[in-house]
This record gives sequence, C-alpha cells and structure tokens, in this order.
Amino acid sequence: MNRYITWIIAILGVASLVLGIIFIVQANSGRQAIADQITPLKISEVSAKYDTVKAQQQAFAAIEEPKIQAGQAAPTVMYDYLSAQRAILGLAKANIGLLGFIQMSGIVDIVIGVGLILAGLGLLKQSKPPAKTTAG
Repeated sequence: MNRYITWIIAILGVASLVLGIIFIVQANSGRQAIADQITPLKISEVSAKYDTVKAQQQAFAAIEEPKIQAGQAAPTVMYDYLSAQRAILGLAKANIGLLGFIQMSGIVDIVIGVGLILAGLGLLKQSKPPAKTTAG
C-alpha cells in the first residue's frame, strides 16, 4: 500500500511540474500579446503613464464633474479622452499584474512539483523490501 502512495505522490509532482511549465509559457505569451497591443508604449512604462493620465483626468474631473452632474454641461472631448485612456491603461496595468501572478504561480508549482517528485522517489526507495538472502 505504501508503494502506491509513493507513486501517487510522484505522479502528483509530475503533474504540478507540467502545470507550472504551462503557466510560465502562457504568462510569457500573454505578456507578448499585451506588449503588441500597447505599442508604442512599453510594458515597463504602463504604470507611470497611468499615473500621469490619472492625475490629468482627476484635474479635469474636478472642474467639469460638478457641471456634468448638475446637467449644465456635457463632458469635453479632452475629459472623455482622458477617462477612456485611464480606463484602458488601468486594464493593461491589471492584466500585467495578473500575468505576474500567473508566472509566480508557475514557479511555485514547479518548486512544489520537484519537491513532490523527490519525496515520492525517496519514499519509494525507503519502502523497498530488503533483498532476499538464501542461506546455503
């Protein structure tokens, strides 16, 4: 029975290792897809650009929002542009963060998988019955 448990542990380790590799590959391809979609902006510049647009949009909102809420004026084109840009950059920023989480999950899965494989193989070596000796 113990041998079956050790094999199950080793198989779970292999499955975890494979999933970790898949997560890392998918995160890298997702990162490339985001980079292609936000060109000419670089992934490393998204957070700074978002902060700049957020400050500009909030400045416009402080001036225009009371009039818009009161029904006295429609939003200006610049206010709409900054609001849309803030939303889009916020989504890109969230997707980049999610990809970082997926990549970290892949690394953790690989470490756990290797540990389970080694534990399974170690337990398998311990559970082997001693060799039979014949007294002759």
